[in-house]
Amino acid sequence: MSEELYPNLVDRFIRYVKVNTRSNEESTTVPSDPKEVAFLADLAEELKGLGLENVRTMADGYVFAELASNIDADVPAVGFISHVDTADFNAEGVNPQFVENYDGESDIKLNDYTLSPADFPSLKKYKGHTLITTDGTTLLGADDKSGVAEIISAAEYLIAHPEVKHGKVVFGFGPDEEIGIGADNFHVKEFGADFAYTVDGGPLGELEWETFSAAAANIKIQGRNVHPGSAKDTMVNALQVAMDLHAALPAGDRPELTEGRQGFFHILKLNGTPEEAEMSYIIRDHDRIIFEERKQALRDIVEKMNGELGVERIKLDMYDQYYNMGEVLKDDMTSVDLAEAAMKALDIEPVIEPVRGGTDGSKITFLGLPTPNLFAGGENMHGRFEYVSTKVMHQAVDTILKIVELNAAK
Repeated sequence: MSEELYPNLVDRFIRYVKVNTRSNEESTTVPSDPKEVAFLADLAEELKGLGLENVRTMADGYVFAELASNIDADVPAVGFISHVDTADFNAEGVNPQFVENYDGESDIKLNDYTLSPADFPSLKKYKGHTLITTDGTTLLGADDKSGVAEIISAAEYLIAHPEVKHGKVVFGFGPDEEIGIGADNFHVKEFGADFAYTVDGGPLGELEWETFSAAAANIKIQGRNVHPGSAKDTMVNALQVAMDLHAALPAGDRPELTEGRQGFFHILKLNGTPEEAEMSYIIRDHDRIIFEERKQALRDIVEKMNGELGVERIKLDMYDQYYNMGEVLKDDMTSVDLAEAAMKALDIEPVIEPVRGGTDGSKITFLGLPTPNLFAGGENMHGRFEYVSTKVMHQAVDTILKIVELNAAK
């Protein structure tokens, strides 16, 4: 297939990323921000306008839609899912830049910043591509509005080309993936798929069916502040306690020092005064046993330090966020095998590696719907250096359609 087959893909993507849909971790509502609600409502109207059926908004904010089978054979219903929210980086005033026929070598100016192959070697593989970048003041939002645009463009193509044979295809677009709660109450039965894919991955060919298992830890420390001139044997500096706690964790188990299947403790926040301080961590590992050991190690450190302090000055609130979906998918690789076959049929080399992160598919899989993750094209996601190739976005649509085609041929 060629780029001309999806004439609305890039314009659709640009229209989406210009709308601020950043989720709000401090919110207690579902979805977490009114901006997401408004965007999803507009998306629902767009889906109806395309001719999709049974378009509805669920209580958790997800918008579902369907395309009925056009074959007599009884084949599995396949679903495609993406999220509309963006990460915790400036998302107001997104102003995408186009770099036509990129040479694979040059620096790209982003106002006061530079997107350079020296810092981001991934740029070198995009020689000859048209890249969409930020202007340096915001993120781009390819995570995951590239996935949203690709799925909807695939649906648009199927509606416009009834000669393409397919079984039932269902579509889902949801909020709050970036803050880890979007799929907590995903309605698997209402969605109506036998298996599904999140289109939420990165570069060309990514096919991910293993993720981290994940936990979050929030720590509050109560100090005792006195004048530093008379502090001996009296002051308990909450910031010092926080630093001592962090130093007690394994020194090499940090994101910047790990790769592959190696897990980590990642400190996200440390602030406060000698009187009181707060810390937050995310804890990750692919191996469930080691994951549990990591959580216990943090509990043990807190317990030991409280014992030495003589009072419970450190309070730990830790909770699981999601689990490695490979624990489920390894027992039925149908969805993974189908996606791999689709990519190979398109001369796309599948890149099958464990995700050093998670997707909504992690939770949805554990809710009973096998949901591996497909590439959507984004690079350097969650910040000002984010970019995406228009060619790879088109190849993502090709892959969605090939999955649908091969599924119907079973």
